[in-house]
Amino acid sequence: MLHGYTPPARFLPYLSWTEVAALPDRENTVVVLPAGSTEQHGPHLPCAVDTVICAGVVGHALARLAKEVPAFALPPITYGKSEEHLHFPGTLTLDGETLYATVVQVGESVYRSGFRKLLIVNGHGGQPQIMEMAARELRLRHGDYVVVPHHTWRLPHVAGRYLSEREKKLAMHAGHAETAIMMALAPDTVHMERAVANYPPEFPSKLLSPDGRPACAWSARDFGPSGVIGDPLPATREQGDAILDSLAASWAQAITELHAMSWPAREESTWGLGHHRGHIQQKL
Repeated sequence: MLHGYTPPARFLPYLSWTEVAALPDRENTVVVLPAGSTEQHGPHLPCAVDTVICAGVVGHALARLAKEVPAFALPPITYGKSEEHLHFPGTLTLDGETLYATVVQVGESVYRSGFRKLLIVNGHGGQPQIMEMAARELRLRHGDYVVVPHHTWRLPHVAGRYLSEREKKLAMHAGHAETAIMMALAPDTVHMERAVANYPPEFPSKLLSPDGRPACAWSARDFGPSGVIGDPLPATREQGDAILDSLAASWAQAITELHAMSWPAREESTWGLGHHRGHIQQKL
């Protein structure tokens, strides 16, 4: 079903328009938008990884949320800005302008429905800037709108317990942590018999990159033909369950705090500076 990992009662599209209109305190109800991508994740993982993980974490967070905290998930954005993986079959990508416009228009729809708190849970490392720009645009348009863009993995979790030092330092894509959590969320899509380890070379300039991660722009094929940037081989289902549980707990707490918080509202509504198409093209 369309709700995926989200409890049906927490899935906003399952409400009728009259039910949405009748929701109490829509101004403080948290609407959560998972933003994923469809892109290669090596030979052992499906192209849906980023969407599965962000939607799965959001769904599990909402499942453990206290009943008195009003929050609903939207369907995930399944196509992201994934040009760094476009050399691999199965990658489906939008350009930055299209993704930006999509997030802004979804955000406008949420606002028109009477909600004033939008949480964007971004699952793809190639597009956080787009989410931040869209969130700022929505705030400029609506002075009483609280829009929070954040990355799925940027809240406390236990993955670090299981990762090698090299993995922590250099892994970026389809490595240990992503493989483990996919074993928990969608085990039938994980094929460990195809898994390979692959790391990028350490970046030569310690000043520009103290940890050795690439400081220059890159595409996935720069690091070899597999599409993997890390080592998925040590991953287990038990690790994935623990990582998922810890992320869900953190996101449930974040949603609870966002529901309870207040933020200064600007009374007048000013059209966003990024509205004009030419300005957006300059930014992207």
